[in-house]
Amino acid sequence: MIRPPVRPVPAGAVYFSLLGPLTAVRDGRPLPLGPRKQRLVLATLLARPNTPVPVDVLTDAVWPEDPPRTARKNLQVYVSAARALLGSTGDDGRDRVVHGCGGYRLTIDEGELDTLRFRTLARAGRAAGERGDLRTAARLLREALDLWEGPPLNDLRDSTGVAEEAERLEARCLTVYEDWAETEIELGRAAVAVDGLRDLVERHPLRERLRVAWMNSLHQSGRQAEALAVYDDYRQLLARELGLEPSPAMAALYRAMLGRGRAARPPAADRDTAHGTALPAAPRDFTGRREELRDLLALLGSPDERVVVVSGPAGSGKSALALRAAHLLGDGFPDGRFHVQVRREDGSARTPGEVLGELRRLSGVRVPEVTADSTGSTVSQGAADAWQVWLSLHRALIVLDDVPDEAFVRGLLPRSGPSSVVLTARGQLAGLAPVHRIALAALADGEALELLGRLIGPGRLRTDPAAALRIVRACGALPLAVRVSGMRLAVLRHLPLGEYADRLGDPSAALDELVAGDISVRLRMASGWQDLSADDRRALGRLAGPAQEGGFTLDGAMEALGCGERAAIRTVESLIDAGAVTSPTGEVTAHAALYEVPRLLCLYAREREAG
Repeated sequence: MIRPPVRPVPAGAVYFSLLGPLTAVRDGRPLPLGPRKQRLVLATLLARPNTPVPVDVLTDAVWPEDPPRTARKNLQVYVSAARALLGSTGDDGRDRVVHGCGGYRLTIDEGELDTLRFRTLARAGRAAGERGDLRTAARLLREALDLWEGPPLNDLRDSTGVAEEAERLEARCLTVYEDWAETEIELGRAAVAVDGLRDLVERHPLRERLRVAWMNSLHQSGRQAEALAVYDDYRQLLARELGLEPSPAMAALYRAMLGRGRAARPPAADRDTAHGTALPAAPRDFTGRREELRDLLALLGSPDERVVVVSGPAGSGKSALALRAAHLLGDGFPDGRFHVQVRREDGSARTPGEVLGELRRLSGVRVPEVTADSTGSTVSQGAADAWQVWLSLHRALIVLDDVPDEAFVRGLLPRSGPSSVVLTARGQLAGLAPVHRIALAALADGEALELLGRLIGPGRLRTDPAAALRIVRACGALPLAVRVSGMRLAVLRHLPLGEYADRLGDPSAALDELVAGDISVRLRMASGWQDLSADDRRALGRLAGPAQEGGFTLDGAMEALGCGERAAIRTVESLIDAGAVTSPTGEVTAHAALYEVPRLLCLYAREREAG
């Protein structure tokens, strides 16, 4: 049976459903969707609505092993059929399916696709729950679940590409079901969730959050023996299949049930303390980055996004942004929020074994011996597998701060499940895919001045606004340098802003001035310098001169490096990948682009070149 959409669909419009078999209806009548390959293309486009879908992704979905030579032409035929089904343009006159450099993009509204409606209802329900309006939360989450007809795209899962999209949709549905069940339990209406939770646990026996909700619903319904049996069955299953034990939080709930008799579910405050949170304090002077913070929160709030890379030059505020987001997300990650510094104080990278060992301690995951050798330079396969099992069963947020390269973190990233990871790195970590990327540039003048004012006081800032602007620009508007300047001026109350601006403006003295106690901008630049290859360090030293004069073009790079065009392009792109050179955000030819190096990194590179 095809369930009608929750929101009325305009007459003549097509309504698509992915939360079950792929279906489409117009005016209440089912529509034929064509042969299987055409349906695979349509399903892949609908699974990524309003987002460019690369041609390679569509090709893999239809022909996973051996695409024919005519694959692209065939795809054009299938996409044309989708256009005909949808109508060539939407209500706003825009083309419904367009092809650009990123692939094919299908534009569709919430009232035309069940997964978009599902997402809106789920977000509204969670927001109501965060406000404390549990009845509204339960109603909205239930409306979302009423759109769920069974395993998403269950008629097309023999395609690996579509199966991966379907698994993401199913994980989202399971998370919303858990949200709804926990809300009903909180309201004292556990009985309405018992049977559904039992059925889902049978289909997903290793999903711990479902088990916990089932335990609580049985317990609140007065079925204590059955609730305790749920825990015992799960403990035996984990031991038999994976050699693991239930999480400390679930074990604590079991012990509490043993001693409480028929008691209500523990209050929210108690539940929060059952899960680990290990985050440094959020930066009190966090300033600006409004768009980047909004994007990061949106990505981490989506059940589909597992890895986000926040990149930028040394001192650009990557860690501050990641921590700000982690603190704001709060209950979005009920199984913990963890921050792990990947480098030691001297800037050298820790070993993967050390990082996994810290993650083990923070999360409470029980794994075999984490290192395969005495140096800790490698991680045993058993430890890596156990960590992946924990990630697949829990919704946690992990911030891995100051990652040196892709190889370091590949084994630590979730392959499945609801957990998310934020990686901060100076380089682009281009070898990781698929991930979302947020690149940090320098602060805008207004944001940098706001940060400086927070540290020295707005009154002092107003005494000489022109000098204050010179200070932040001499800092390259990098948050670290602006913060160090503010800390220094907060101590040197007698120092006029104009005089300090003059000091920073002197290229030979700027880095000497950017020291506050044990915080040194030069040391941070040195750490980034050591990450570069020897060839990149030599090239950056030669490019520092023209870069400091307002950036450099490809012709300028060829002259400074003394090489031809192709070699210059490779060198500049290597420095971009390493985070030492910034490039335009829009598409532009290599010859037309103006490349830049952060001012303070330029000064440090010139020091090294002169030395």
